[in-house]
Amino acid sequence: MSAYWVSTYVEVTDDAKVAAYAALAGPALTGAGGRFLARGTPVQVYEAGRETRTVVIEFDSVEAAVAAHESPGYQEALAALGDGAVRDLRIVPGA
Repeated sequence: MSAYWVSTYVEVTDDAKVAAYAALAGPALTGAGGRFLARGTPVQVYEAGRETRTVVIEFDSVEAAVAAHESPGYQEALAALGDGAVRDLRIVPGA
């Protein structure tokens, strides 16, 4: 069953660190089988929606998504991000 990596950027405190993270994270996640489905700021929000950058990545399974997060390449990306952003990241199984 597929799984979805959903990340929202609650606050960006250092654009350079976010750019360094993105340069490393993209290849690490696609190399681990991730497929970017959406990334950017919302064009419309409803209810308690926030206009925060959101990234949605599809993986073949929850296990593949977790393994991508734990991979050395993604851990390097997280180190580059450091305190450059406050994010909410979750992995959810597909329906």
